[in-house]
Amino acid sequence: MIGKIHDIKAHADAKLIVNTELARKILVAFIRDEVMKVGFERAVIGLSGGIDSAAIAFLAAEALGPANVFGLRLPYEASSQDSLDDAQKVIDALGIPHDTVDITPMVEPLFARFPDMNNMRKGNIMARQRMIILYDQSEAFGGLVIGTGNKTEILLGYTTLHGDSAAAMHPLGDLYKTQMRQLARDIGVPDSILTKPPSADLWAGQTDEAELGYTYENVDRLLYLLVDERYSLKEAVAAGFGEAFVTDVWARVQRNHFKRVPPLVCKISKRTIGHDFLYLRDWGK
Repeated sequence: MIGKIHDIKAHADAKLIVNTELARKILVAFIRDEVMKVGFERAVIGLSGGIDSAAIAFLAAEALGPANVFGLRLPYEASSQDSLDDAQKVIDALGIPHDTVDITPMVEPLFARFPDMNNMRKGNIMARQRMIILYDQSEAFGGLVIGTGNKTEILLGYTTLHGDSAAAMHPLGDLYKTQMRQLARDIGVPDSILTKPPSADLWAGQTDEAELGYTYENVDRLLYLLVDERYSLKEAVAAGFGEAFVTDVWARVQRNHFKRVPPLVCKISKRTIGHDFLYLRDWGK
């Protein structure tokens, strides 16, 4: 039984190894095509100092040219200097136009209005304020906002609705976090970004894995089996994952499904947006 468990986890690990050169080509072409087919030539990206936004900046600069990618650092007063420095390393490496906008004076009045506000509420407000600025600069710069969410975050709902989940596209949305690390390493993301613990940097000492309660490496193995291999929960437990872990992860996937779909429309007519009216071919000529 132990040998079988090892084989299944080794199988998941092997499947999570990504052909980074092929992924790079696909992602660069995707960004270029999706931006240009709607009449744009530029992109706007929020640079957090993390691995996902750094990777997107590198890919977008390759797809559109560095001069056409606008990078925004959007710190709060509690943001770490390391995050700002790492975001600057991406800006310097690519030579992209950039700006830094401190969101502290924008969000503090709302925090003061509700003094009982916890860190979760504050984090959501900060994420949404950052997206307000990104979309404003999208209009000013004439570029599409490119999202930085990966498959792990999207599945687990580890995003803020109308915050970091809001974007014209999420090119990394079909790559798990562990796959993102492989890609980021091979496209030249600075080492200081590759090696630091993932964090939304919403408050001092906050890290993704501490907040989730498990490592990306372990949850990616499980998510790969549940999503890509269509394992049942019982089969995942039999594969060697703890029952409580499996149950918690799948409950997160289920209860956060609403974040992964457009706002629901009640079907009343014969052809309803989001139900029957779905594709470009429906537009006619």
